[in-house]
Amino acid sequence: MSRILLKIEDHSRDSAGMRYVYPVISRRAGGVSVGINLNPNNACNWRCIYCQVPDLKRGGPPPVDLVLLERELNDFLDWAQSGDFMATMVPAGARRLVDVAFSGNGEPTSAAGFANAVAIAERALAGHDLAGKVLIRLITNGSLLDRKAVQTGIARIGRAAGEVWFKVDTGTLAGLARINGTRARPEVLARRLACCAALAPTWVQTCLFRIDGELPAELETQAYLSLLAPLAPVLAGVHLYGLARPSLQKEAPRLGRMEVERMEEVAHRIRQIGLTVRVSP
Repeated sequence: MSRILLKIEDHSRDSAGMRYVYPVISRRAGGVSVGINLNPNNACNWRCIYCQVPDLKRGGPPPVDLVLLERELNDFLDWAQSGDFMATMVPAGARRLVDVAFSGNGEPTSAAGFANAVAIAERALAGHDLAGKVLIRLITNGSLLDRKAVQTGIARIGRAAGEVWFKVDTGTLAGLARINGTRARPEVLARRLACCAALAPTWVQTCLFRIDGELPAELETQAYLSLLAPLAPVLAGVHLYGLARPSLQKEAPRLGRMEVERMEEVAHRIRQIGLTVRVSP
């Protein structure tokens, strides 16, 4: 297997030399995250301007080879538990497995085999005595929550005491088009978020940054808060995070990091509507 020292700044999908499984150090999760990339063709149904996926294109993934996925995940967990992975690839302060995360190079729930892949993750963790110790996480834009198969997979995550990180970067139609490259309507996004929260513990994840040197407009912030406020009782909280790694999209030169002080101001306003907030600049 590959011998690349993992770094927070590098979430390379080929760090372990596998098709579907890739370890990264997650600053938000706090250790080694075992990524599962169901979109190895770099295709996504959204196009977020801060996305770090190279050669991103519109579309969905090819069929998932579930047999290969299960073998890779079990092989990696063997390596992480009894091999030299932690000693040779992970800095000393991060040498613990924290989750198996469905993320990768596109929207994970767009894979026809998503629910089956969740079952594979659950089986692999149980087989390595990691059930209840290592979370199953889904990182999603939530766009396909209306599909029964997607709901089945998320409900399985919920029953396994896992969680979902659901992308909400803005609360306006124009903002969703500009930042995420989607025609989704805010009210539909809110409905899908509520559906997700009913199936599994759900955190909102929000990327904060400057565009052309400007902070998000007050109108955008107010709309974002208005979208979240009615759902505060059913959400686990909000992850606010900044640009830790550079965008690989054409808008990259226009994007800049938001100052910690500004992020904390947004966090304070979110807390005022009754939500827990974690800030990762």
